[in-house]
Amino acid sequence: MVSLSLKPPAELFSSNFSLLPEHWFAVENYTKALTAAPLPRYMLNGVIVCAAILLLQIIVCAPAAYALAKLRFAGREIIFGFVLIGLLIPHQVLALPLFILCYWLGILNTYAALIFPFVVSPFGIFLFRQFFMSIPDDIVHAARLDGLSELSIVWRIVLPMSLPAVIAFSIVSVVGHWNDLFWPLLVVHSQEFMPPSLGIVTFANAEAGNDYGPLMAGATLVVAPLVIAFFAAQRWFIEGLTAGSVK
Repeated sequence: MVSLSLKPPAELFSSNFSLLPEHWFAVENYTKALTAAPLPRYMLNGVIVCAAILLLQIIVCAPAAYALAKLRFAGREIIFGFVLIGLLIPHQVLALPLFILCYWLGILNTYAALIFPFVVSPFGIFLFRQFFMSIPDDIVHAARLDGLSELSIVWRIVLPMSLPAVIAFSIVSVVGHWNDLFWPLLVVHSQEFMPPSLGIVTFANAEAGNDYGPLMAGATLVVAPLVIAFFAAQRWFIEGLTAGSVK
């Protein structure tokens, strides 16, 4: 993809493949990718949607995971069983009822339609619960003796101690929703709200056509932030996914 984004049209389907182009065409390809379609707007939409989803997911999932990990109440294991069931259900199965709900709420073709269905994440609850269980109960008891409420313990004690899990979940969430095409294709039709994945499809069908150089340049620009973010947080990502897996 990166190699093709640097080549002129004559070299894209050359029989002699090489990673580096004989004639550099990077400026032309990337300029067209940024100007022929509102690619910066698509990427800004992606940042808005992914950031809002991630923030709301943490707000919902962290207290839920804390309750399942550190509180004792009737039905706790049954609720956790439903969380595991939620992990098994593909999002596509819920697309039709969620679409109808968004229609009833009048939020189709808005940011809300892209954000609302993903506020609750079974994977986030599961991951945070597993990490929270590795935190000693004595720390929680000491916080209670100091007069902190359960929610204060979540936000001031437990979550800061679970930074690797937060980073790991953040990467999984952002990558998943940044790359999601299925749901935006159903609920958004205006370029004003299109995320990067849907914007690239529109760019490929309308502006790029058979001009694969600018299309590969646009795809490179869309993928680059995810690659950079992953390598920057790789150590915490691995630690967050493996913590709590071994007792």
